[in-house]
Amino acid sequence: MSFRDNGPGIKPEILGKVFDPFFTTKDVGDGMGMGLSICHRIVQSYGGEIRVQSEPGKFCEFTLEFPTKG
Repeated sequence: MSFRDNGPGIKPEILGKVFDPFFTTKDVGDGMGMGLSICHRIVQSYGGEIRVQSEPGKFCEFTLEFPTKG
């Protein structure tokens, strides 16, 4: 499952940090930086994977993959 927007994207120098707990680009008091970290842990707890791709000024895309039961 993939989600893509057409917003400002994520700068390449911070792309590798977006799933880190308490990482945020928001001003103090506007966020705790836990949202994507929590999502990452939930997806992993189900054996899945979450990835992010971005092209600044064009898009940001998150892809979630989960194992199938067989």
